[in-house]
Amino acid sequence: MKRDSFSSQIGALLAMVGSAVGLGGLWKFPYVAGVNGGGAFILIYIVFLLILCFPLMLSELIIGRRSKKNPVGAFRKLKPDTHWYATGFIAVVTTMFIISFYSVVGGWTIEYLVVSVFSGIRSIDENHFNDFVSSPYRPILMHLAFFGMTAGIIWTGIKDGIEKYSKILMPLLFLMILVLAVYSVNLSGAREGVEFMFKPDFSKLTGKVVLEALGMGLFTLSLGMGIILTYSSYIGEKENLVKLSLITIVMSLVFSCLAGLTILPAVFSFGLNPGQGPGLIFVTLPKVFSQMPFGSLLAPVFFAVALIASLTSSISLLEVVIAYLSEELKISRRKSIIISTVLFTVTGSLCSLSLGYLSDFKILGRNIFDLFDQISSIILMPVCAFLISVFVGWKMKKEDIYDELTNKHTVKVSFFNLYVFLTKYFVPLAILLIFLNSLFEAIIK
Repeated sequence: MKRDSFSSQIGALLAMVGSAVGLGGLWKFPYVAGVNGGGAFILIYIVFLLILCFPLMLSELIIGRRSKKNPVGAFRKLKPDTHWYATGFIAVVTTMFIISFYSVVGGWTIEYLVVSVFSGIRSIDENHFNDFVSSPYRPILMHLAFFGMTAGIIWTGIKDGIEKYSKILMPLLFLMILVLAVYSVNLSGAREGVEFMFKPDFSKLTGKVVLEALGMGLFTLSLGMGIILTYSSYIGEKENLVKLSLITIVMSLVFSCLAGLTILPAVFSFGLNPGQGPGLIFVTLPKVFSQMPFGSLLAPVFFAVALIASLTSSISLLEVVIAYLSEELKISRRKSIIISTVLFTVTGSLCSLSLGYLSDFKILGRNIFDLFDQISSIILMPVCAFLISVFVGWKMKKEDIYDELTNKHTVKVSFFNLYVFLTKYFVPLAILLIFLNSLFEAIIK
């Protein structure tokens, strides 16, 4: 049976951008940038996008297209009779942990979209979020609805599913966030929010902030999860990997900045706290929308943005699992989706209940939701990213790497030696520092 694939470069590009643009880009990047030096942090962040994230993304692209396999199969094909396939297993397990709690949060976006459309944003008071997430039924129903949307798109395949819907959802996403950003920056008192995020304050740049910028790159671009590796296995031989990688990174940065221009000016305009993490979207912003002119119209647009951003990321996460099950375990693609739906219904429900009915049940002092989040982000992602960079930098033949980057010598890549150097030395070291810093912070909390 012929393996499905993307039919065009724009389809592959929009799918990759969709994997990188998620809920984290909506709340985490703008706030973290603001408290860590604003424009100064963003400058450091852009530098690390180029010298850390760009080579790491290229590494995943090279492995995926070279092998034309899922994460486990890719390492088995490129380095047979070795234990490197374990790196692929880590990637698959990482996505399984993430999608378990991420689909729960995706369900929250459906809840707020539905309520803002049918009941109005003013019906959402400050207790709505806590009452909702602690409910034993409604958040699970919303989680199931969100995962059903994800599985439904995956069900139709790569070309007719992921690519088709990425072509529709991604332009719509950027159009809506642009409209919201333009409106937000024109609110009275919005300037303070813009300055909070973009005004350079180099006095705040410390070693800890630099590590924060390093980790933010991995977080916002979905690196170290096998997503880019899996998507690249569906990319044609003629597609320019360097161009795909650079455009994906630029579009992710643009979205994060537009998100900042949407959220922070509005929050500052109404004198509210921008530092509430995910609560910024589900607690603070409903207050803002309920007070601003045309808020009842803008709130559904914003939560539609949140839903689309979470959905495109969720699709890419699930595809990693489906590719593994169908190719390595020889389970049909549709049976793999059914099995995954049952599995993630259970794990997602446990994550949801851990915020309410099962909140007293702790493992290592953390509820199930937080445990899944921290295992994936603090341990599995950086370990997987580290191993991928070591594999390409130290185990793959230079000729094979050059062959992929240049499309068999048809595309000029003038920075090849610099890429190899960064991949062999800088990228693994930087990821190791991120890992140790995140682990230390988790331990002392």
